[in-house]
Amino acid sequence: MKKVALITGGGRGIGAATARYLANHGYAVGVNYKQNKQAAELLVSELQAKGCEAIAIQADVSIESEVVELFSTLDRELGRITALVNNAGILMPQMKITDMTAERINKVLTNNVTSYFLCCREAVRRMSISAGGYGGAIVNVSSAASRIGAPGEYVDYAASKGAVDTLTTGLSVEVASDSIRVNCVRPGFIYTDMHADGGEPDRVKRLASKIPMERGGEPEEVAAAIAWLLSDEASYVTGTFMDLAGGR
Repeated sequence: MKKVALITGGGRGIGAATARYLANHGYAVGVNYKQNKQAAELLVSELQAKGCEAIAIQADVSIESEVVELFSTLDRELGRITALVNNAGILMPQMKITDMTAERINKVLTNNVTSYFLCCREAVRRMSISAGGYGGAIVNVSSAASRIGAPGEYVDYAASKGAVDTLTTGLSVEVASDSIRVNCVRPGFIYTDMHADGGEPDRVKRLASKIPMERGGEPEEVAAAIAWLLSDEASYVTGTFMDLAGGR
């Protein structure tokens, strides 16, 4: 059976590393992006040059109609999805709760939680054996922040990732009998551009000494864990959380 993966927020960081890893292991890859068309298309060109099947698909996954069209495009261009990596998300500037507005909080929750629900919905509709599918696997990208809480910086982001953890637990049980596995990775301090979105590009470097392994993680290390959870080697693993946080 053809392996078809969709990676949301796939144009940079963990998403891009995962796209490369899966493409190199025989997956046809849909690289979803919201705004950075150039980065997504450069990544796809790189994969295609290696003989991999890959396409870039623009969609704001927090908007229901765009998610529906995203999956329709994947169906048409690559075939029925077998692997979903929910990775898209946003981080707002560092701020205490006393300064947060409802607009900010709702934006974070819509982008980081609603998007995961919508993409899971569309994937399950296609993967479920009761609906004529062949099963599949979903990996949700959460964060160590869901355990730590990110006080004084990103409590809204941490809360959104807590919701992703709960989604993983509930959905894994809901779809287990339909041959769909749902797992979660929780990266800690990883060297990605996302920290710049929060206003501190060198945040990982600043905090590295507080990590037991005394270093930040690389996107490729997270990608390897995601790929394992999607693979047949993890065929009896569902509802599981893999922390990639250097011991923190």
